[in-house]
Amino acid sequence: MSARSILIVDDDERLRSRLARAFTDRGYTVYEAADVASATAVLRDQRPERVVVDLRLGAESGLELVGQALALNPAARLVVLTGYGSIATALEAVHRGATHYLTKPADADDIERAFTGVTHSPPGATDEVPIPSLARVEWEHINRVLADSGGNISEAARRLGLHRRSLQRKLAKYPTRR
Repeated sequence: MSARSILIVDDDERLRSRLARAFTDRGYTVYEAADVASATAVLRDQRPERVVVDLRLGAESGLELVGQALALNPAARLVVLTGYGSIATALEAVHRGATHYLTKPADADDIERAFTGVTHSPPGATDEVPIPSLARVEWEHINRVLADSGGNISEAARRLGLHRRSLQRKLAKYPTRR
């Protein structure tokens, strides 16, 4: 196992190659994968020290990979990235063993800080926490109920008092970060 190795798992080839270039420039041995099967093969064969996993890998979930990565290399540190962050998925990622959870766009600096646990703002930045929009809070609540329902849309809709199609429409909308 290389002391400075990282696996980047993302189905977005442009983002994956940009992060790979950035980490190569920082002295890491970089491995790339676009899906769970390829990532599992790299984890088994190369045992990278750090792993960056996108939450959505096409039809697959990056959360599946978190547990597999730690089973293959318990010393690995994982950061989960997503463009559709919610409190429920962040908690699930950390519960499965992820070191940290970041919403996109995240760059190599953000990811390195997440691995080291240093997530404070740079000097001069405000520590003010942005207040999420009502749409964002609703979307996070819906995703938490959906996670509690085991991903079953019909059951989540019943718990929320919504029609299944209405819930699907709400899930298709991704509110802004604020």
